[in-house]
Amino acid sequence: MRYYTVPSVREARQSVTWSLFFILLLYLTAPALAVLVKYEIFTSLVGTPFDRLPAWVSTWSRIDPALLSVADVNKDNVLQLNELTISGDIIVLLTPELSGLPYVVSGLVAAGGLAAALSTADGLLLTISNALGHDLYYKMIDPNASTVSRVTVSKILLLIVALLAAYVAAQKPADILFLVSAAFSFAAASFFPALSLGIFWKRANGIGATLGMVSGLGVTFYYMLTNQPWLRATFGITSPIQLWWGIDPISAGLFGVPVGFTVIVLVSLVTPPPRQKAQDLVEYIRYPDLKSL
Repeated sequence: MRYYTVPSVREARQSVTWSLFFILLLYLTAPALAVLVKYEIFTSLVGTPFDRLPAWVSTWSRIDPALLSVADVNKDNVLQLNELTISGDIIVLLTPELSGLPYVVSGLVAAGGLAAALSTADGLLLTISNALGHDLYYKMIDPNASTVSRVTVSKILLLIVALLAAYVAAQKPADILFLVSAAFSFAAASFFPALSLGIFWKRANGIGATLGMVSGLGVTFYYMLTNQPWLRATFGITSPIQLWWGIDPISAGLFGVPVGFTVIVLVSLVTPPPRQKAQDLVEYIRYPDLKSL
């Protein structure tokens, strides 16, 4: 949705490049942060007498013992590794105090995380509601719908999608890491092959793109369904878990993406090519400086 705000295709490509660069930094620094936090805890916290533990240990323990708690199990007054219970959900909030920064920094980090979540959620909701309102309602159901009707339908769909998303989140089907990664896997398996070949291979047609999206999404969902504990319990699957090459279900898109590419290529080759008008549109998308035909 943010890419729609740029005035030209060239600037849209630059925006995509910079956004991918910063996303790469995020995904590289997250595991680096985890390693540094573990190092700090193992070297500075473990082996410390209980009466000399930092103040933030007791503070966070009082907030929620499930997130952080310590207990002198062997009564030696020295914190051992197995006497420390720390949840991964608290690491980001805990890191500022772990490094000696004041407690208020943790509040700023929490506010930043909430702002990022809301900004991402509103963009996704707008994308879903606009796609359903424009592509489904206006393009397929009622091509003669007025602008007011289309906006009204889009707003109603926005509310419905938001309520459905809130209901699913309230069920707490899995941790946030799995849900976010699963969303990326679904998006990659369904959209990435069709978008890539649709722009860079003129022979790709609508039938191939549709079947490629369905097949890639189906393979991804099947792998998650048969290997993810919550989905297995929901659908009553009792067969043994069988991981393909040891890949966790959180990365099921690794299988869906190549399937999508393969299906699009094969189906497009055995079905009629797209019309010349569609090929000209692809040419214009790739080289926007050309005059439209």
